[in-house]
Amino acid sequence: MAVNRTPATLLDSVAPLPFFSLPFFLLALVTAATASVSSSVYNSTGFFSLKYRFAGQERSLSALKAHDTQRQLRILAGVDLPLGGIGRPDAVGLYYAKIGIGTPSKDYYVQVDTGSDLMWVNCIQCKECPKRSSLGIDLTLYNVEDSDSGKLVPCDNQFCLEVNGGSLPDCKANLSCPYIEIYGDGSSTAGYFMQDVVQYARVSGDLETTTANGSVIFGCGARQSGDLSSSNGEALDGILGFGKENASMISQLASSGNVKKMFAHCLDGTNGGGIFAIGHVVQPKVNTTPLVPNQPHYSVNMTGVQVDFEFLNLTRDVFEGDSRGTILDSGTTLAYLPEVIYDLLINKIISWQPNLKIHTVRDEYTCFQFSESVDDGFPNVTLHFENSLTLKVYPHDYLFPYDGLWCIGWQNSGLQPSDQRNVTLLGELVLSNKLVVYDLENQVIGWTEYNCSSSIKLQDDHSGTVHLVGSHYISSGCSLLKPGASITFVLLAVLLLILKL
Repeated sequence: MAVNRTPATLLDSVAPLPFFSLPFFLLALVTAATASVSSSVYNSTGFFSLKYRFAGQERSLSALKAHDTQRQLRILAGVDLPLGGIGRPDAVGLYYAKIGIGTPSKDYYVQVDTGSDLMWVNCIQCKECPKRSSLGIDLTLYNVEDSDSGKLVPCDNQFCLEVNGGSLPDCKANLSCPYIEIYGDGSSTAGYFMQDVVQYARVSGDLETTTANGSVIFGCGARQSGDLSSSNGEALDGILGFGKENASMISQLASSGNVKKMFAHCLDGTNGGGIFAIGHVVQPKVNTTPLVPNQPHYSVNMTGVQVDFEFLNLTRDVFEGDSRGTILDSGTTLAYLPEVIYDLLINKIISWQPNLKIHTVRDEYTCFQFSESVDDGFPNVTLHFENSLTLKVYPHDYLFPYDGLWCIGWQNSGLQPSDQRNVTLLGELVLSNKLVVYDLENQVIGWTEYNCSSSIKLQDDHSGTVHLVGSHYISSGCSLLKPGASITFVLLAVLLLILKL
């Protein structure tokens, strides 16, 4: 995980809207990056959240590693966000949702990321934003002049003051509130905050929705760099941050009374897409573990690592020595372990096939040839957490094919720079094919193995009614929907019609 630095061209290239100018204190905002709008920065530990930006069918292992290492009113029964994409490193490398913004509403495709807070979309003023995508989706640039409900967020707005930790230098009436987001893979976005209506699908019955909306403050991207710029052919309109801080969409909707601060995702690592829903999940039931307090990301306490039926010989201080806990992040692909855990785990996995010829690919990946079933030839890995919650990772999850080899997805975070060394971070390698429930009302997270091509049940806590929410796959020009998905084409067509996709 390389330390992130703001690109030099970022500060002098943010295009202003015709009726206002970006303030000169953007430089001060960049300098004070630890007070940035997003919790994607650990200002106490130097840890930057990891994003998965690669959406192509092919990519090098070095590019894969570079990505990961650099990176009330009446409460609604629930919200259903249809998903597209797939997160495996040997397939399309992200999950994305379709939302509507503005009046009249326009559609935007945004990456769903629980590792960051800020929601942003590319803005009409942006000169370096992508105009087309090889994903087979139509990209849209946000233009406030096309929306009857859109408005500028000034620098003296309470939201601006809160996310920046106080007043900004040189703030004057009618000046915009700027933002800058620097991601761990070296990409960045900068612009200004807007407020507009976001359209989403409210759960109204079994596999049925009606249109609902809420006012949300989001970033209007005026300058992008790295994989967020026009150089990236596999582009999206922006990012939908679902982190735990006040700037995130879930926090904003909850603070206005539109939803409870509870959501769940089930990322289908086999068929693509899956389930992403806001609300109280009542089926399947999941056991939970408490969130580590005072952490900007979703962090929990790991207590042990088991390989098949044998626990690794680890002392308690290995797990208790890092106050950050174990971070869960849907925007990261692989899984990162402290060196002492990593070494024991890899040695134990390889010991199951002592005749393997190990290859080190790109000086980073442990790979080998294996012609038989990996699930028969290698052990399951079970991670243990507080409250006796376990998370089982199968060989077909932690092993991925590359150039005729099988490579191990577990990574050694002990090789990272000192300020990020020995972090424990679990990405899609671990989270796919599991229902993960985030209950911020009670400060717990839970999960269970689940068929993410099926459905879950959400409860309306006001009326007590329970409704089914099904899985989705947003079709595109590079659709990865495979035979065997549980949703029939007829049902999918009906759902698309209901959701006005």
